[in-house]
Amino acid sequence: MTGWTAADLPDMDGERVVVTGANSGIGKEATRGFARAGADVTLACRSVDRGTDAAAEIRHAEPGVDGDALDVRELDLADLSSVRAFADDWTEPIDVLCNNAGVMAIPRTETVDGFETQFGVNHLGHVALTGLLLDHLRAADGESRVVTQSSGVHERGEIDFDDLQHEYEYGKWEAYAQSKLANVLFGYELDRRLDAAGVDDVTSVVCHPGYAATNLQRRGPEAEGSEFRALLMKAANAVFAQSAERGAWPLLYAATAPTVSGGDYVGPGGLLNMRGHPERQRSSDRSYREDDAERLWTVSEELTGVSFGLDGAADAAGEEDAAEAADATDD
Repeated sequence: MTGWTAADLPDMDGERVVVTGANSGIGKEATRGFARAGADVTLACRSVDRGTDAAAEIRHAEPGVDGDALDVRELDLADLSSVRAFADDWTEPIDVLCNNAGVMAIPRTETVDGFETQFGVNHLGHVALTGLLLDHLRAADGESRVVTQSSGVHERGEIDFDDLQHEYEYGKWEAYAQSKLANVLFGYELDRRLDAAGVDDVTSVVCHPGYAATNLQRRGPEAEGSEFRALLMKAANAVFAQSAERGAWPLLYAATAPTVSGGDYVGPGGLLNMRGHPERQRSSDRSYREDDAERLWTVSEELTGVSFGLDGAADAAGEEDAAEAADATDD
């Protein structure tokens, strides 16, 4: 175990970080950590008002944070037109993209684009965002990172390619587990494709927070109108969960630690991997199935209409190598 905490973050002065779902919970605490370390952080939030409130709270609680270091922009991962608008407006290099936002165990609903909401928000929205921002990640000085937030629940997940949207049979926890497994498969496949394309200045890492007390646990019961289950979740958080601040440690570690490599999976190393200091871990056996990852990648590009263009990057790299070899021969 590393014993690492947010106090061990490196100096991030001059770096730009994007955090989805930054208005509450782990996203807000990660934003706080990055800002303390000197980074400029964009809070990418569905509600600009809640994002603005979160930024104001951080500024008030952290007097050392530059007031201009926190930037709030609208991003609704349940609407691909919002994702595209966010990316179209973006002009700066990105050092770290944190695919953090998510919904958990809610009744079946659909996104604006007709996707089952947990799959659409947790996975497809982030796939589209990452693909549309990839050029900005490549424009950063030095190495940039994509960190995708999964969950230990991914270990229960299976990708049902015959019913990805759970139209025929829906279980809220099964759908959540599928979306979280999709996060891991995507994070690993992205890193493999970046490597294959010769893109060595962007790495992809996956993490999970363990069991952290956030608003995520109560949203499912609230959506079902179950006051009793919401109270049970609140009691469970109070007894078993670690704080949202500690739940953000794996994300912060995955985003910055020099010992983390592309394709790593980071989580808390304490009791049952639910709490504690962050460390590199092994994800579920299903998450290493490269055929599933490749198939999911293809389907995700088709559903979102976003192509990463990494095959083109590989071709360009090959042409550049060939040109260099020809020049060397001429010399």
